[in-house]
Amino acid sequence: MVDMTNVSKKTTNTSDLIYKYMRPEHLPHIWCPGCGNGIIMRDIAQAMENAGLDRAKTVIVSGIGCSSRAAGYMDCYTIHTTHGRAIAFATGVKMAKPELEVIVITGDGDCAAIGGNHLIHAARRNIGITVVVMNNNIYGMTGGQYSPTTPTHEFGTTAPYGNIDRDFDIASLAAGAGATYAAKGSVYHVPQTIKLIENGIKHKGFAIIEVADVCPTYYGRKNKKGSAVDMMRWQKDNMVPAAKAKGMSPEELQGKLVVGMIQELDYPEYTEEYQRIIEKAQSRR
Repeated sequence: MVDMTNVSKKTTNTSDLIYKYMRPEHLPHIWCPGCGNGIIMRDIAQAMENAGLDRAKTVIVSGIGCSSRAAGYMDCYTIHTTHGRAIAFATGVKMAKPELEVIVITGDGDCAAIGGNHLIHAARRNIGITVVVMNNNIYGMTGGQYSPTTPTHEFGTTAPYGNIDRDFDIASLAAGAGATYAAKGSVYHVPQTIKLIENGIKHKGFAIIEVADVCPTYYGRKNKKGSAVDMMRWQKDNMVPAAKAKGMSPEELQGKLVVGMIQELDYPEYTEEYQRIIEKAQSRR
């Protein structure tokens, strides 16, 4: 059962957030020094706090990967599922219990490679779940293989001479598949990222927030990006607001980090539409 003893007024104090939304007995976490996953997990906790979520009615679902360890640290109803299937499991939870708030915590490989088909169909259906993608541009947990978001010509253990694939823009991919809320944040731009996640939780329908992460151990070291501080400083110096980016050419956006709202639409939410089908079928008996 979810421990509800630490429910109090809204807070922005990190220690209070830890004891309210996380499982201190499982801390400290196992992520590498400098990894941005802890920052994003705190952003999610703060967004949940700001949105006023009831933890006893909140389910956090993760797949496999560095990012997916977050489900074990957060004190809600949590499901640590199989590789690439977090969105599929989350869809099942939401269909069975539409009244629950369902949040998926996933990574770029988990979400956009093996789980890519689940991503586009959840977006297409507009099912009311919130997906937070910790995008560190690499497969960190399994040894530094290049992922669907590793930039072209950069290196991984499976791309020792440089990656020749074009990288996915996950938020834009989801928007193209029909996501009614798609946004981008970063581990440096904390207040903006918290707000984007909070608004995604409040949004009726499918919401995805792709957060530019930092992985100094595998991605940073392999590609000579410097320390975790250097990688976060790069985010600061190369950020472009999403609204401005819409007027820029691909050449102007090369090497830049877009942060902000990509798409927000109003469209019927899937479980509500499904309930209408149930009611229609029952009325014809």
